[in-house]
Amino acid sequence: MKTYMANPDAAEHAKKWYVVDATGMVLGRLASQVAMILKGKHKPEYMVNEDMGDHVIIINCSEVVLTGRKLEQKHYKYFTGHVGGLREIKYEKVMAEKPDFAVYKAVKGMLPKNALGAKMLKKLRVYAGAEHEQIAQKPEVLVLEG
Repeated sequence: MKTYMANPDAAEHAKKWYVVDATGMVLGRLASQVAMILKGKHKPEYMVNEDMGDHVIIINCSEVVLTGRKLEQKHYKYFTGHVGGLREIKYEKVMAEKPDFAVYKAVKGMLPKNALGAKMLKKLRVYAGAEHEQIAQKPEVLVLEG
């Protein structure tokens, strides 16, 4: 018996486009479900070493919810590259100024940390409002649970 190896570039494995409305969804649950779609784990021909996932557009990121007291307690940390350059910003400020960045970073953290994860991340589009630019791709509306 031969092992089936799916070709991600074949016509039968064409990439679909999905639109996810983030209104009222919990940030972590949204990010984990979107990461599974970007990886392609929802497809029967899923392969760990290939990018079999679909494109995802997330709209209304400003309406995303953080549970508990995460808005006050959770911090986004980054390093400037200089000595003593570790910076911390509260998520309350991040969500007020750049909610699309917060959702992008949450999804990025749930993807593999290698070249394949970077390839998967290129298929993600995140918008703070209800409008998006990928109308020509005719994306399907995807309703996620949670």
